[in-house]
Amino acid sequence: MSEPVRLAHRVAEVFRCSRADAEQYIRNGWVSVDGRVVESPQHPVADATVELHPDARLEDVEPATVLLHKPAGYDAIEGRRMAAGLVQPGSHWADDPSGIRPLERHFHRLTPLVHLDTDASGLMILTQDGRVWRRLTEDADVIEHEYLVEVEGELAPWGLRRLNHGLSFQGRALPPCKVSWQNETRLRFALKGVREGQLQDMCAQVGLSVRSIRRLRIGSIPIGKGPEGAMPPGQWRYLPVGTRI
Repeated sequence: MSEPVRLAHRVAEVFRCSRADAEQYIRNGWVSVDGRVVESPQHPVADATVELHPDARLEDVEPATVLLHKPAGYDAIEGRRMAAGLVQPGSHWADDPSGIRPLERHFHRLTPLVHLDTDASGLMILTQDGRVWRRLTEDADVIEHEYLVEVEGELAPWGLRRLNHGLSFQGRALPPCKVSWQNETRLRFALKGVREGQLQDMCAQVGLSVRSIRRLRIGSIPIGKGPEGAMPPGQWRYLPVGTRI
């Protein structure tokens, strides 16, 4: 039995590439050891069979950002039932158009961003990428969100006009937004700087009670649609690196 060596050393030796290239191949999930993908260049190997995927290519090791369709009842940023726990290999949306291959490292240190009420469902963003984190925290008040709100009750006179402009929340006058009927019981909201409980309060001020809330979009990023319709609750997809939010 031969002495164990680092996987990166074996890959460089067998496939005649530099140690740096070997490490990059490994980190991007192109190398398997006895049929199992290994993403650690330090992994020790002795007499194991080491294979390089035939489609292997050198590419930057990029941090992951995932888009989750949070079901109602899960906590977004903090709480006992965190939605982040739903981001697992088995819940990856089959119609994800990104073309990104799930890797083990994509499921570590994902930071959830942009609050969403526990009782609400819809789009959540979780990221390992500092650039995405800065965009969604530093520019939070200028990024438009779109919601579908199921309501009941009788809309007060001029209620729709007041929803668009003329209401306040927690002692602060709300800026103009875009609110329209999608059908007899659903309102579509497009607004910026949404606070916890704001949509429920806005509806209450015009005589409506909220039955459900679903976030459809954050900035330019929608939940996503495939051949079978929108990405289902509890599933997730990748946001390609460099996508504008």
